[in-house]
Amino acid sequence: MDEVFLRINGELRYLWRAVDQHGAVLDILVQDRRNAGAAKRLFKRLLAGLKFRPRRIVTDGLRSYGAALKAT
Repeated sequence: MDEVFLRINGELRYLWRAVDQHGAVLDILVQDRRNAGAAKRLFKRLLAGLKFRPRRIVTDGLRSYGAALKAT
């Protein structure tokens, strides 16, 4: 997972990207929050399109990822 901060119309937004082991972008989501609910929404959207559940998900260590992974 990769996270970038953006300013859109003067408001701070967060760009969340999911990237696979080969560097291909799997999903992009722009949200106004950076909490467990936002991370859970990203994971739900990302995992819904897969035919299998990944063995490992590597993140940049944001605490909201851990909370979202436990909930999904």
